[in-house]
Amino acid sequence: MDYTKYTDTKELVLSELHTSLGAIDPESVEKLVNAILEADRVFTVGVGRVLLSLQAFTKRLAHLGIKAVFVGDITEPAIKTGDLLIVGSGSGTTLFPAGIAKKAHDIGAKIVHIGSNPNSPLREISEFMVRIPVRTKYYLDDEIDSLQPMTSLFEQSLLLLGDIVAKMIIERKNLDLKGLWEFHANLE
Repeated sequence: MDYTKYTDTKELVLSELHTSLGAIDPESVEKLVNAILEADRVFTVGVGRVLLSLQAFTKRLAHLGIKAVFVGDITEPAIKTGDLLIVGSGSGTTLFPAGIAKKAHDIGAKIVHIGSNPNSPLREISEFMVRIPVRTKYYLDDEIDSLQPMTSLFEQSLLLLGDIVAKMIIERKNLDLKGLWEFHANLE
């Protein structure tokens, strides 16, 4: 394949995404949907490009009428028992998300880790993990390799996983797609 050409590169990226999303344990995704629906509020945290994927997911949850906030937003409320913190970190060792997770856990919030490294310190404080088993900086033996730069495949998979979870919530709650516009920003 000639990855200087759009068509070949598009096929590579889509093929990698098909593989990575297909490798996620469906039961863990079902548990994530349940945890979101059972939570009083949903908080999300991540950094870098993971932050962008999680911000899109957080906004989509808000579109579904779920009280959702990204950690660091200027209007972020205090996290409490009954709330859920979703931590996005491929390695599970990124300082800021890991520190926030520990503090939220100490307060009594439920923690779910979406990442690639099942051996991270987050496993000790997370209720469960949704593993996207793609290449991290640790190059674990069972990770799915990628020809894309650095952790692009993780960030892309995380973004699409968020939309998959949103669609599952829509179906579970029997939401009317047209009616969701009432939650969409209207000062645009």
